[in-house]
Amino acid sequence: MGSVYEGPIQALIDELGRLPGVGPKSAQRIAFHLLKIPPEDVARLATTIVEAKRKVTWCRRCFNFATGDLCSYCLDERRDRTVCCVVEEARDIVAVERTHEFHGSYHVLQGAIAPIEGVGPEQLRIKELLGRIGDEGITEVILATNPNIEGEATAMYLARLCKPLEIRVTRLASGLPVGGDLEYADEITLGRALEGRRDL
Repeated sequence: MGSVYEGPIQALIDELGRLPGVGPKSAQRIAFHLLKIPPEDVARLATTIVEAKRKVTWCRRCFNFATGDLCSYCLDERRDRTVCCVVEEARDIVAVERTHEFHGSYHVLQGAIAPIEGVGPEQLRIKELLGRIGDEGITEVILATNPNIEGEATAMYLARLCKPLEIRVTRLASGLPVGGDLEYADEITLGRALEGRRDL
C-alpha cells in the first residue's frame, strides 16, 4: 500500500507511528496537530527532544536516567545503601517511589531475559549489579522485576547468582488488587496471594 498523504506528511506520520504505544490513528492525529500549531511550538518540541537526548545519559552506578555522572537517587546521602531494589526499566523506579515505602538504592537492568527477542543475561546490567554487591556492602537485593514470564525468569536467574554471595534475596510479593473480586483473579495471581499470605 502506497503512502496516503503527500511525502512530508506521510513521513511525519510514519515516524510518529514508530513510537511505542502510538498506533496509526494516533500517529495521524498527532501529525495533524503538529501541522496546525504555530511553528514556534513545533520548534520548541523538537529542541526539547534533541536537548533531552543530548543531556540525558545513564547513571554510572545504577543505570537509571541521569543528567550527570550519578542520578538523584545515587546522590541522595539519606538513602540506605545496604538495600538495593532491582528493576527492569528506569520508569519502574517512579512506581516504587510513589509508594513512599522504599528508601534504599536502585539498580536498573535495562530489560529482562527474553530469549525469543534475543535478550540474554549478557545484554543486561547484571555484571554491574554483582560488582555493586561486593563493592557497596549491599546486604539485601529486592527483585522487583515484572510479574510476567520474562520478569520471573530474570528474577530466578538473579536469585541463583546472588545466593552464593550470602546476602538476603527477596522478591516483591504479588497478589490481589485492592478493590478486586476473588472470582476474577487469574490462578497465578491467586496462587501467589496464597503463597505470600502473612499473619494478621
